[in-house]
Amino acid sequence: MYKYERLRNLREERKMTQPQIANLLKITRQQYSLYEIGRREIPVHHLRILAMFYGVSSDYILEIADTNETKEGEKM
Repeated sequence: MYKYERLRNLREERKMTQPQIANLLKITRQQYSLYEIGRREIPVHHLRILAMFYGVSSDYILEIADTNETKEGEKM
């Protein structure tokens, strides 16, 4: 299972709904929900869109990095 807790956190911080994010990705709300609860792995092209949309690195979303800053120290 894949757990993408930061996806939910980022979405909620921006007061967005699952249907709104699903629309951004051109998928159903149900598909997006499966990413947030860890029942489906997020495709790279969706990860890229979400990282750009939220202004964070993909490493941050994937919980590889603890901060949402680039290696150069600039916030994305």
